[in-house]
Amino acid sequence: MYSESELAKAVEAGILAPAQLDALRAHIAVQRGEASTADDEQIRLVTGFNDIFVTIAVALVIFAAWAMGFIPDGNGKTLWLSGLSTAAASWLMAEVFTRNKRMALPSIVLLLSFVVGLGFFGGGLAEQGMTYHDVTHTLGVQGWQNGIADTPSQHSYTAQELYPWQVELIAAIAAISAGIGAVLHWLRFRVAITVAAVVAAVVLLILSGVAAATGTQLESNTFVAPAALACGLLVFALAMRFDLKDPARTTLRADIAFWLHLLAAPLIAHPLFYWIGVTSGDSISTMAASGVVLLYVFFGLVALAVDRRALLVSALAYVLIALARLLEGNGHISESLALTALIIGSALLTLSAYWGKIRNGLIQRLPAILTMHLPSGHLPSGIKP
Repeated sequence: MYSESELAKAVEAGILAPAQLDALRAHIAVQRGEASTADDEQIRLVTGFNDIFVTIAVALVIFAAWAMGFIPDGNGKTLWLSGLSTAAASWLMAEVFTRNKRMALPSIVLLLSFVVGLGFFGGGLAEQGMTYHDVTHTLGVQGWQNGIADTPSQHSYTAQELYPWQVELIAAIAAISAGIGAVLHWLRFRVAITVAAVVAAVVLLILSGVAAATGTQLESNTFVAPAALACGLLVFALAMRFDLKDPARTTLRADIAFWLHLLAAPLIAHPLFYWIGVTSGDSISTMAASGVVLLYVFFGLVALAVDRRALLVSALAYVLIALARLLEGNGHISESLALTALIIGSALLTLSAYWGKIRNGLIQRLPAILTMHLPSGHLPSGIKP
């Protein structure tokens, strides 16, 4: 039995072509009867406890590199040095555990720490060149007298802050640094999640540009939500492009698509639930809660059709919040969270147990033009997607 690292080295040595390796994997999957489980959405993270052991050690070294780079300079502006030391340590460890040993979980952690480190490096250097300005804020404070609300009073304070355009410029430079680093990492190590990291950097750059162009910070900009939704749909389309090239999900393309779906899901879900009012922190109406449930059902249908569960996972928190607030509004405060968790958990368990059968029924009702490239999964032999 040959390991993944040995097969990868055979490809690097020219003994096997990449196409031959993909064909070998597909053949072995058929022999093992694993080809029929494409819709189990398998993703290789660990091959043994040694992967977890190495990941723990890698995390400790990353923390040490970050802490050693964080040297107080009187202004607290040393994030760039921490980011640089973290990125350098991550790259060096990736040479061993990614390039040579091909360990999946440590490779993912090292890629993320490398990209984030470069982001802090670029953003930190940009912040070094920024000038802080005196910004005055006014707060309304509710007064109370004998337990009765009194006339609100106004209080002002001045703080040293950056202008919104400066914050967005820092975010843009951080995104560019992270994106360039992710591209270099991909060229060297070919880790599946790297493609999603590059795309995430591009998305952050776009959202920062939108916020800077409109002169408002990211978190309070009304243009960011539609921009995020548009980016999410584009990322979803890119993920589907990789999926359509590998319906059986036996090659690296399937892993790349998996991470792209994980990135696209929150970009799609958050703006939609934000517009419904789930994230406002206020009580939610029955109509809004119904909208949340209907939207989640739609996400479920999409997840079944494309055989990816990322949308369901990303939207889960919003559904829990919406239903819990609805129950609280009807006087069921104490049991709202438990009852909501029970309802949603039972529904997801049922969906998981009968995923293949439910998907089978859905696929048969979709137009052939939409299903011809979808994974066959648990479909009976007489039925083609």
